Amino acid sequence: MPAILAKSNALALHGGPMAKPTPYGTGKRFGNEEKRQLSEAIDQQTLFYAQGKKTKEFRERFAARYGVKHCVTCTSGTAAIHIALAACGIKPGDEVITASITDIGTCSAILLCGAIPVFADLDPRTYTIDPASVTARVGPKTAAIVAVHLTGAPCDMDALKQIAKKHDLWLVEDCAQAYHTEYKRQLGGTLGDIGCFSLNDFKHISAGDAGMVITHDAELAHRAELFADKCYDRSPGAPRNPFFVAPNYRMCELHAAVALAQLEKLDSIIARRRRYGDRLNEGLQNLPGILPQKFVEGGRGSYWFGMFRIEPKVLGPRAKFVEALTAEGVSASDGYVDRATYLYDVFTKKQGFGGTDFPFSLAPHIEYKPGLCPNAEAIVADCVKVPVSEFFTDQDLEQTVAGIRKVAEHFANPNR
Repeated sequence: MPAILAKSNALALHGGPMAKPTPYGTGKRFGNEEKRQLSEAIDQQTLFYAQGKKTKEFRERFAARYGVKHCVTCTSGTAAIHIALAACGIKPGDEVITASITDIGTCSAILLCGAIPVFADLDPRTYTIDPASVTARVGPKTAAIVAVHLTGAPCDMDALKQIAKKHDLWLVEDCAQAYHTEYKRQLGGTLGDIGCFSLNDFKHISAGDAGMVITHDAELAHRAELFADKCYDRSPGAPRNPFFVAPNYRMCELHAAVALAQLEKLDSIIARRRRYGDRLNEGLQNLPGILPQKFVEGGRGSYWFGMFRIEPKVLGPRAKFVEALTAEGVSASDGYVDRATYLYDVFTKKQGFGGTDFPFSLAPHIEYKPGLCPNAEAIVADCVKVPVSEFFTDQDLEQTVAGIRKVAEHFANPNR
């Protein structure tokens, strides 16, 4: 895409014309398709997943879309990771390596197993977990890796699979932000032992709140099914005899109905987000002080949102840079999170269950403190988040690129 420059070099912050004077495109995420599915679910006169048709249909269709044999539905993406880890047999005192920038739900699921999160650093340009850092974190109590496909960007799955195989570890994929993310023409969620998805209100597709677990492995799927439903076996004729402690994470028919309608839109959503995100990254190439996000070799992102890093030595403070973008009409914010995940109080103060330090007390050698993952902390400090939506237009793209280029070139050459 050719560079698109604003008509005036004067920043809007300083009285110049805005690079993006028009609002971003919008649209309706939910409509008649969702209403029809919901009406059919209500007409069943049962909203229980084991008796209705919608959850069964959604499971079958989602599994078929991903080319796996098994899909287990649940109440959230956090629940999906908890289910996956429980199905893998993760127990109190086990250590689970995961990304140092991720939603707290990833870590909550680990802690709910009584296991200990161990944070690996990120690649500074892909923002996904660094296999070398994972290798350095493997210890005698390591039981699993949770690979987070952050922003919809794929992790280096070949490297992570090799590590998991070498050390006999489970490999769980957190695909909450990564519908149809690809790694070497394979879909994220199908490369590890088990993949986890979210249907909350902010993801590519939504049912308000819900989630899924997918796997090729029949035994993993069976354990996941039991764990999601209080260890009740819903097979015809099976006795009601729970034999381990399990929560109630069941998806209901209403969530499944909305999810079915959303699933029909997924291909279009991904195509439009990918086109916008790829062209956005392309438009930010060769700009002073701007480091566009990269993908691992063979990777294709699905852009839950867009992100790039700035070089403060070239462009100055990030806060001023984002302020200037906002004045231009460009939607932007100071990164994805305000700190690396391990710097939340729950970790630094080791605040566990019921006001105790459990399960952290099972691993007193593990500390959570600044400097643990330098790349992650640098990303937090200098990355800029920009939204990506299936409703954004070509004009939105051109004006956004123009605004970012205008601001970057001004701050890199303030005396021009």
